[in-house]
Amino acid sequence: MLCASAAERNKEPILSVLRECVDTNRPLKALEISSGSGQHVMHFAQAFRNVTWQPSDVDSQSISSVQAYKNHLKLDNVNPAIYLDASQSWESWGGVQPESLDIVVNINMIHISPVACTHGLFKGAGVILKPQGLLLTYGPYAVNGVITPQSNVDFDYSLRQRNPEWGLKDVSFLNSLAEENGLFLQKMVDMPANNKCLLFRKESQV
Repeated sequence: MLCASAAERNKEPILSVLRECVDTNRPLKALEISSGSGQHVMHFAQAFRNVTWQPSDVDSQSISSVQAYKNHLKLDNVNPAIYLDASQSWESWGGVQPESLDIVVNINMIHISPVACTHGLFKGAGVILKPQGLLLTYGPYAVNGVITPQSNVDFDYSLRQRNPEWGLKDVSFLNSLAEENGLFLQKMVDMPANNKCLLFRKESQV
């Protein structure tokens, strides 16, 4: 099992945000895109037993780690992890159907992946979420063209040195992608370590 120290630190603060917006009184379905080690999805699954969680990742080592956590914790509300490349169309996302999900979660992917993954995330979420469904993204972001504090400026520079397609994305850019795909930014929550949770909702059908 992989263990990411950042995931261990931020899983509870992110869960606190989810607690404020996830209904615990009815069965729900959730997809985590880019599950990494699996620490987040397992933590959330233990807190929300009414939610069936679908973990996913593009990396085979991560998929194996998720499965190891699932086997260790014996959680019956976590499905086996699937291969999912967010840069590809939702039709290739392991058979996920349109308007079948209540929640999509994406943690610490946007700033450390090609921008095609971000486009794919919002396009896919716009299709697979039910009306009023929730897309939660977490990570460091620029706001109105400004990155703060200096540690995030330095982090952004180091990411772009490694790969010009990586780096902190601006909330306004993500909001425009959301609106193009039938979503709207409902709330932005400041988080520890200069990160943010962005909560997007799928528009209700008229």
